[in-house]
Amino acid sequence: MEVKTIAVIGAGTMGRGIAYASALAGYHTVLEDISETRLEQATAWIRTTLDEGVSKGKVEPINRDAAMKQLTTASKVEDAIRDAELIIEAVPEEMELKLELFTIFDKFAKANAIFASNTSSLSITEMSDVTVYRERCIGMHFFNPVPKMRLVELVKTPFTSEETVAACREVGRRMGKEAVVVRDSPGFITSRVSALISNEAFAILEAGIASPEDIDRALKLGLNHPMGPLELVDLVGLDVCLSVLEYLHQMFGEKYRPSPLLQRYVTEGRLGRKTGRGVYDYPQHNSSAGL
Repeated sequence: MEVKTIAVIGAGTMGRGIAYASALAGYHTVLEDISETRLEQATAWIRTTLDEGVSKGKVEPINRDAAMKQLTTASKVEDAIRDAELIIEAVPEEMELKLELFTIFDKFAKANAIFASNTSSLSITEMSDVTVYRERCIGMHFFNPVPKMRLVELVKTPFTSEETVAACREVGRRMGKEAVVVRDSPGFITSRVSALISNEAFAILEAGIASPEDIDRALKLGLNHPMGPLELVDLVGLDVCLSVLEYLHQMFGEKYRPSPLLQRYVTEGRLGRKTGRGVYDYPQHNSSAGL
């Protein structure tokens, strides 16, 4: 199963990152979003990120130019997926929205196309239930920021074929990612572990045990984490983290009950870098960058 064209549905933070990695890997990449403004912003971000890679010596100018030529956009899902061998949805973590998309994929995608979800916690099996060819459904969980993070979780349902896994592993390899294969289960590997860490960090903060800076510093220096848990939550989005915790709490019980402080911050609109304020303040925040 050879993948030549990848359609990425949703041009937010994760979608634009996946499109960047896809185009730079040499795949014809179609990035779709219903918002023309978001598509323009995502395309500009991809161009800027490639330029930064060139300036740092990490991307060859010829590869930057080739990647931009590989990238196109679409404003309708049906148009974006028509010629794609691999479709990756990167829309918000709402199961109803993902089920609607998988139904569209099943109706309009070409024969043998793979349907992948970038969900960080939701059931791939449930998404595959609305399709005819369940063996071609899989999770491809990328990590933010996609250009820098080397991991992709490949999430198998009981019906996912080995051919589908192999094709997605090869796509990941060409994108510069290392793949781990996970049986479909709420939160997979990383979300289950990181949700507990971030939730406990909020509990420590709420109890006044330590400052945000010292909580983050402790885990970076003491546990060798590249980012502190509160810095990471600000990067990912407090709303996203709360959504994951609420789902895992529903699935696994009390140990995943969301921190009241996290809930309060989300209610107040403190969603992290994308809004200019989360656990930390970001005075240089530019709203156009918070896709």
